[in-house]
Amino acid sequence: MKYQNDNFYIITGGPGVGKTTILKQLEKMGYLTVSEDARKIIQEQVQNHGNGLPWKDKELYTHLMINASVYSFKAISNDKRNIVFFDRGIVDAFCYAEMIDLVISPDMKDITETYRYNPKVFILPPWPEIYETDDERKQTWEEAVATYDAMKNTYSIYGYQTIDVPLETVENRAKFILENIVNSQQ
Repeated sequence: MKYQNDNFYIITGGPGVGKTTILKQLEKMGYLTVSEDARKIIQEQVQNHGNGLPWKDKELYTHLMINASVYSFKAISNDKRNIVFFDRGIVDAFCYAEMIDLVISPDMKDITETYRYNPKVFILPPWPEIYETDDERKQTWEEAVATYDAMKNTYSIYGYQTIDVPLETVENRAKFILENIVNSQQ
């Protein structure tokens, strides 16, 4: 069974580019948002002394991300009327898998065909002025740039159109995203 929801929009990009800030702005404007699964997984694994961490067992971490992303998608998949914004999507986990040279099995690939978001994906480019690391975000600036490039490529491979969100204030970035959605619905 295929789950296609054109009201589900992904906001993605490398680490530290302002995704969470934009999602908080969109939520403040009344939109439903779904927070990033990867950060939750890292926090849970650290708290439970688990191995499913990008600096321990990358393969386990990838599978945890895929499962959590599918769960997040399915949890609200009945909402076909409201616009929903996701802080990353299922394809992000596949991008990570490719970056660590994890073989994508046919069953894994079926997941990307089964759970489909709106074909427009909003991607935030690297922005050195706002980039910073923290307990869950340990990537260097160079890794952040490489992740952005990989995300653009991976989303394209899986049939999505990436739209670069300009380096602007959070309000202008949210406005840009909403204008792109409205313009495509007309």
